[in-house]
Amino acid sequence: MKQVRTTSPQRISVVDALRGFAVCGIIIIHFLEHLNFYNFPEPTALDTAVWNTVFFLGASKMYAIFALLFGFSCYIQHHNREKKGIDFRPRFAWRMLLLFLWGMADLIFYNGDILCTYAVIGLLLIPLVKAPDKVLIWVAVFLFLQPVELVYMVLGAANPSVAPLDLGLGPYWGELYDVCTNGSFLDVASAGHRLGLQLNFGWAIENGRLTQTLFLFVLGMLLGRRRLFLDEGGNMAFWKKVLVGSLCAFAVLLPAWKIIPGHIGNATVSHSAEILLNMWRNFAMMCFYVSGIVLLYYRTKASKAIGELAHIGKMSLSCYLIQSIIGGMLFYNWGFSFYKWSGHTISFCIAIVFLVLLYLFCRWWTSKHRRGPLEEIWNRATFLGSK
Repeated sequence: MKQVRTTSPQRISVVDALRGFAVCGIIIIHFLEHLNFYNFPEPTALDTAVWNTVFFLGASKMYAIFALLFGFSCYIQHHNREKKGIDFRPRFAWRMLLLFLWGMADLIFYNGDILCTYAVIGLLLIPLVKAPDKVLIWVAVFLFLQPVELVYMVLGAANPSVAPLDLGLGPYWGELYDVCTNGSFLDVASAGHRLGLQLNFGWAIENGRLTQTLFLFVLGMLLGRRRLFLDEGGNMAFWKKVLVGSLCAFAVLLPAWKIIPGHIGNATVSHSAEILLNMWRNFAMMCFYVSGIVLLYYRTKASKAIGELAHIGKMSLSCYLIQSIIGGMLFYNWGFSFYKWSGHTISFCIAIVFLVLLYLFCRWWTSKHRRGPLEEIWNRATFLGSK
């Protein structure tokens, strides 16, 4: 059996590499979006091709990987403390409060922050962390079925006058757009704090992301319990089945997502069906990425190259906030206002240059420190008052 590569006794290298892969994808998408600021020059044919390609390959899949590994980390943290006879749940609740504060700091620079959402949803894992596998599987299945969309499909079919789920976020998006176009740094920071939470939670509810995120958290915990990210037993056979299964599922779900909603006459049923099928096809593509990277890492000579992503993955919180600060400065009015001339192709190139510099910084930092700078602060604050 091949030896398991780990970066430290508590870390699994392939998990850090997967997290780094997800962070890189998230940053590329954010830079193309001008950090949730959809103000672009007139797109060229190349711009359109770059946009469509990046969003087809990465949109929602990178966040899905990130969420999956968040649930995995939750399991590892609880498991490591449980082996010492310590109940980590109170500390985890405190840790989620700290993550929420990191998210509030992120909203100063970037109104599309995900950390606050993760912190709140993460609290829902506390009653599940000691639940039997069977309970977690049933919870995961229920969430995977996208219950909100199913309810709206039933309501819409029963009563055609029922409108698609709309939380009335339009005016908030308009205000943020105006602030990013014309506002100062303080205007952006103020708008991010006033509007960011309701926009991010509201968007997640409207688009099926909230239930999908909790589903992926629970699934990540199950993967941790089954030790499936380690090269042992029949794990690689499992990932091969996931790889093949995800390809087959995607081959069915992609045309289903494109065709079925358009053939449904009821607007509410069509809208909810599109969201549901989109979540499922993104999940299939995420499974393809995860299984493919795990197999390449453990079974090919690409392991060394893939392992380089672990430098970024070990510093995911730091990298996330760095991209918010730098991205806001590059694209918003308060900074360099790149939005005025940076189309999708140029924004993609800027993202690649930024990622190269970020990788070099992370590689240097992790060669001297066990954790990233913000990760170290978060870890120390998590265990305040403990021995």
